[in-house]
Amino acid sequence: MTHPVSGISRRARVLSAGLAAGVLVPLGTAATATPAAAAAAPQVVCTSAQAGLAAKLTKDITAALKNRKGTVAVGLHDRSTKTTCTLRSTTSFDSASVVKTTVLAALLWDAKKTDRKLSERESDLAYAMITRSDNAATSKLWRQLGTGKINGFLRAAKMTKTVPGSGGYWGLTRINAADEQKLLALITAKNSVLSDNARAYILKLMGKVVSSQRWGTPAGAPSGVKIHVKNGWLQRSTHGWRVHSIGAFKGGGHDYTISVLTHGNSSMNYGVTTIQGVAKAVHKDLTPRTAASQRYTPTDTPREAFVAVPGS
Repeated sequence: MTHPVSGISRRARVLSAGLAAGVLVPLGTAATATPAAAAAAPQVVCTSAQAGLAAKLTKDITAALKNRKGTVAVGLHDRSTKTTCTLRSTTSFDSASVVKTTVLAALLWDAKKTDRKLSERESDLAYAMITRSDNAATSKLWRQLGTGKINGFLRAAKMTKTVPGSGGYWGLTRINAADEQKLLALITAKNSVLSDNARAYILKLMGKVVSSQRWGTPAGAPSGVKIHVKNGWLQRSTHGWRVHSIGAFKGGGHDYTISVLTHGNSSMNYGVTTIQGVAKAVHKDLTPRTAASQRYTPTDTPREAFVAVPGS
């Protein structure tokens, strides 16, 4: 169609205008801004009151994750040096067995409200749930509490982005590194949510996890540091293997917690290796004078309970 006055076709006018402006707009499409570059991948961010430590941790955690496939979230806090590191702290993951620490904390929080001690049955279930990652014991405590009490604890703990798994599938609870760090902070320092006895009890059980399940965040911890850990893994058709580890460590002049959550792993062992690479970097940077021979070496055959999930 030509312009009714000038006789110049619409196509010619568009081309002319485009050339004059230094751009060429394809016909039949709306003009849109071209992104300068794809969105940058999340970066490790560290802060510290100790000179040089934040930069070293940022560099070494980043190096540990270089060329590692999958999605990795990291949380670190050391009270002694006021050091914090984060990476994808709000990214959500299926919890697998890591949620068992939350279940125990919720059980103790609920008992505290009525000033009662755990029954022998509850104590036996809690011991099996944490030290051996027993799924049946976890399911019994999960049913006893119900999502109402679980959610009550999450609100009290300000773990606002943690969502309990539905239909009894506690292993599909949605978690993130920020909330796991909040949980570890409650377990390792005085607060109004958990009693001192409750905190000591959780740490005691996390310190007695069987050797085949003491992989992940403890890797590289100095021999003089007390290790408390809970891990989990789970495979599904989407995002491959979820492999997680949370840990609390105290000694050698430090008091710190580490959370590493991952998914998109090709295998369980691949995820374990990724987590342990991060953990070794953290422990080495916080305690650089400890010789390699004096650091914790996890099992070569890591184990963990494989939790039940709905069929694909």
